[in-house]
Formats: sequence, structure tokens, C-alpha cells
Amino acid sequence: MNPPANILVTGSSRGLGRGIAVKLAAAGHSVAIHYANNRAAADETAAACGQVAPSSAQKFPVVGGNVGLASDRERLMDETLAAFGRLDALVNNAGIAPRVRADIIEATEDIFDEVIAVNLKGPYFLSQLAAKHWLANPGQSTLKGGYKLIFISSLSANTASINRGEYCISKAGLGMATQLWAVRLAEAGISVLELRPGIMATDMTAGVKEKYDKLLAEGLVPQKRWGNPDDVGLAVESILGGAFPFSTGDVINIDGGFHLRRL
Repeated sequence: MNPPANILVTGSSRGLGRGIAVKLAAAGHSVAIHYANNRAAADETAAACGQVAPSSAQKFPVVGGNVGLASDRERLMDETLAAFGRLDALVNNAGIAPRVRADIIEATEDIFDEVIAVNLKGPYFLSQLAAKHWLANPGQSTLKGGYKLIFISSLSANTASINRGEYCISKAGLGMATQLWAVRLAEAGISVLELRPGIMATDMTAGVKEKYDKLLAEGLVPQKRWGNPDDVGLAVESILGGAFPFSTGDVINIDGGFHLRRL
């Protein structure tokens, strides 16, 4: 039996990241639980992973840092590799909403810079660190099909919200980052995919629940329900399990059909 694969899931202290981490733990993987500020929440995720893990060989180290800062990214990767010895996959999930939602006519550069640093620059350059590790250690992954890189973006990658333009731009940028890394890493047999969640029930959307409950009931999303962390976790689990061996650079929508054009 192969040893557990080692996965780093950024932003896994809560929300979609926690859902991803728990699904991967249940599938037999070791998961590095990353947090930016809330260590207690990360510990809760690690405990939840331990409860569903089928093997005592699995590990769930907790690693902290701001992915928007180069020094924190380097430390995050160093601590993950020190805990595991090898990294099989990186799931770039960490992201923030703007502190203040403002019409793009009034939006400020400081909030733009914050969002872009965490949501786009962070995953882009964290992927660079992972890629360098993989290229220096070819053929060592225990995952079916080898090393894998996943970007978690959003329906905001191609849906304009003029009161959070910086968020939309950051997620659209992840779409191109996926394509760039897919092209660069294909010859090394490393697949790169983008998951594009829709309207998801997480802490980030708790404040607009009533608004979206109504819109969902009216058919904004064809499946007429909220998405949840399990929906995204199942998709990540299937990718890491080798379910897409001839796909790279692609977008997988997890949005209940929101992206469909309808008359």
C-alpha cells in the first residue's frame, strides 16, 4: 500500500478550504492545514481531519502565514516540506474579500493591493515554489498521475460585480495563472486545473444569505441551491485521485449551472 500523499491546502482553517481538507483526509491523504490569522480554527480543521482519517500514517500539520508576503510563502513551503518530506499537490484556495465593498468609481488602491496580493500574487508565486520543488524531484509523487496543482477561483472570474472589482480581477487572473502553469508544467507530467465555485455557503457569504436565498429560489442558479464546501472538496478529491488524466489548464465549474447562458 502506498504511503499517504501529502497535500498543502491554503486557507484551510475554515470555509471551502476546510471542506477540501476534510474530504482529502477521508480519502487517505495527509494535509497541511494553512491559516492566515486564526490558529484556533486551523486546529479545529486538523482535528476534524484526524477524526475521518482512515490511516494512522496520515499527518495534519498546521502552518501559518500570509500568502501575500514572499517571506511568509517561503516559510510556509519550508514548514510544509519539513513536516512531510515531500509535497504531492498544492491546492491554492486562500482568498479574501475586500474589506470595504465600493463602486469601482470610489474604490481605493490600498484595498485593491490587499486583495490582489492574497488572491492572485500569493497563489501565483506559491505555485512557483511548489513547481521548483517538483521539477527538482521528478517522479516521486504517490498520487495517481503524479504531482498536481489546483487553483480555486470563483464565478467572479467572469461575472462582473462593480462593487468588488478588485475581487473579480483577482479571480480572473487566476484563470490565466492556471493556463500559464499548465503550459509550463505539462512536459513534466504535472497537471494544473482551475475549479470555479459559484454561490457557496461559507463565512464570506453569511452576511448576504437572505439576499441570495431569495435569488436562488427565483432561479438565479439552475439547481436552485447554495453550494457547500463538500461540493468543492469532492471535486478536488476526484482530481487528486487521478480522475482527469488527460486534462490540464481546464476550468471545472462548481456552480449549479450558474455559468450557463439562458433565455
